[in-house]
Amino acid sequence: MKPVVWGVLSTARIGVEKVIPEMLASPLVELRAIASRSLPSAQAAAQRLGIPQAYGSYEDLLADPAIEAIYNPLPNHLHVPLTLQAAAAGKHVLCEKPFALSTDEALTVQAAATKVHIEEAFMVRHHPQWQRARELVREGRIGTPRAVQVFFSYFNDDGANIRNQPGMGGGALYDIGCYAVLAGRYLFEAEPLRAVSLVDRDPLHGVDRLTSALLDVGAGRQVSFTVSTQSVPFQRVQVVGTRGRIELFIPFNAARGGQMRLALDEGGALDGSGVTVETLPAADQYRLEVEAFSRRIREGAGPQSGDLDDAVAQARVIDALWRSERSGCWEPVTRD
Repeated sequence: MKPVVWGVLSTARIGVEKVIPEMLASPLVELRAIASRSLPSAQAAAQRLGIPQAYGSYEDLLADPAIEAIYNPLPNHLHVPLTLQAAAAGKHVLCEKPFALSTDEALTVQAAATKVHIEEAFMVRHHPQWQRARELVREGRIGTPRAVQVFFSYFNDDGANIRNQPGMGGGALYDIGCYAVLAGRYLFEAEPLRAVSLVDRDPLHGVDRLTSALLDVGAGRQVSFTVSTQSVPFQRVQVVGTRGRIELFIPFNAARGGQMRLALDEGGALDGSGVTVETLPAADQYRLEVEAFSRRIREGAGPQSGDLDDAVAQARVIDALWRSERSGCWEPVTRD
């Protein structure tokens, strides 16, 4: 297919180190421009990465008629404003998670996505290990799925970092808790009905640094997770059913271009003797993500009103967890 012409908003680390290299390597992508609020910063990134055009403002990039699609890895509080600007300029948008900081924000973008494709950039669902895990659940290899358990943590107490600034959408729930919510929704293929949370906030920065939650998915199914921005780095996803268990060892930060492993326990022996480990094909989840979005632009149907239903569903769960922090009670995951 004809490559899609892309532009990148900002020189954010996730873009420069993880996404842009895969965009440049893909035959489905023509990465033409990068923008920053500082022209020298954009020029330095463009020269280092081999990107033809650098812009000193986001608006200048959005005004470039050659750009068809935008990758938006800006700080969380700028996801919605710049995505709306890009949509108004007729650009398709792949926006980093969390797509929005509230359900109302997500609905605002959904209403604007009538002529362009817009998607929340959860790269993990493009990775073979996640797709294989869901395939095993669908096949009934673990019986009836009962619980999804997630732990995801890293350590960062730098007050200058955007992850520790509440006004910029910082904190554990927005940054990595969104992955835990997605894990439950993706593997159960169902939406939570209610949610309860326990939140510990950093007394200096004000962001949530340790958040745990329980989601009731109905029919006896539960999602439980703990996420932390001030704990030792660790991550796991477990899917537990009536007859077996699936474990993803590095579910979120899969090695770029590497082969990941998945464990399937169909026996339940406590000594692990019933566990088989499957090695998945080598893949890069960021490349798979941008290629899937590029194909959607070139080959898929036109934008539909339901294109952003998944992003809205994510936001509704996170809103319920924030309400639970305030109320100390279970909160419904509200729907229109």
